[in-house]
Amino acid sequence: MGKIKIRYSFTLDQHRSESVELHIDDNTLENIDIPFGHLPSWTHLDFCQCPHCPLDVADHPHCPVAVSLVDITSKFEQIVSYDEVGVTIVSKERTVSHRTTAQRAISSLLGILFVTSGCPHTQFFKPMACFHLPLATERDTIFRVAGMYLLAQYFRRSEGQSDDLELSGLTKIYDNLHKVNVEITNRLRSTLSSDSSVNAIVFLDMFTKALPFVIKDKLLDLRYLFTPYFSDDFQDILDSLPPAKKPFL
Repeated sequence: MGKIKIRYSFTLDQHRSESVELHIDDNTLENIDIPFGHLPSWTHLDFCQCPHCPLDVADHPHCPVAVSLVDITSKFEQIVSYDEVGVTIVSKERTVSHRTTAQRAISSLLGILFVTSGCPHTQFFKPMACFHLPLATERDTIFRVAGMYLLAQYFRRSEGQSDDLELSGLTKIYDNLHKVNVEITNRLRSTLSSDSSVNAIVFLDMFTKALPFVIKDKLLDLRYLFTPYFSDDFQDILDSLPPAKKPFL
């Protein structure tokens, strides 16, 4: 079984540092390091369960997203969300180092934990976990999410399934993700004294909540990047291609 390894190292102050190392199955794109044994009550599926959760407590006694957070919440218990921290993220492809607020640094980590947790509502973002971009800006994320979603439609169409070039499904996916963020925040607020992990989710959710309303406008802001594809040069490339022998399926 191959693994994707990502290490987040936090410098909290002169005397404190914390590290979180993720191991993700490169086939299922799910977190391999899920804790076992006794789990806190706030991880139980029916504790602040999402209203749209498709899981049944008989088969899934614990919320997969909540379980993925068990080992990290205690690491940042004494950190205030607006504290400045140093963070270094190391993967096979790149090393990223930055100084930023605790909530932004932690939200980057939480983002990949959510996606790889096994939650049915976060699974649609798994391709982005494979190509994780730490501390991504809003512009980065819009470009990557739209590209991911449209590539998924390409693969659906190639297998004879319906596609969604209007991005309507992406809007619904983000609406569902927002509901997950709300209930995970409620879980953590019930047990944590520090606000760093809670506000990290709030920070993450700001984009989640806004995107369904602005995605098409935001994508239009990126249109200028694709100017060469509207040129006569690209039309000449298309015209030079041999006729398709069969429909694209």
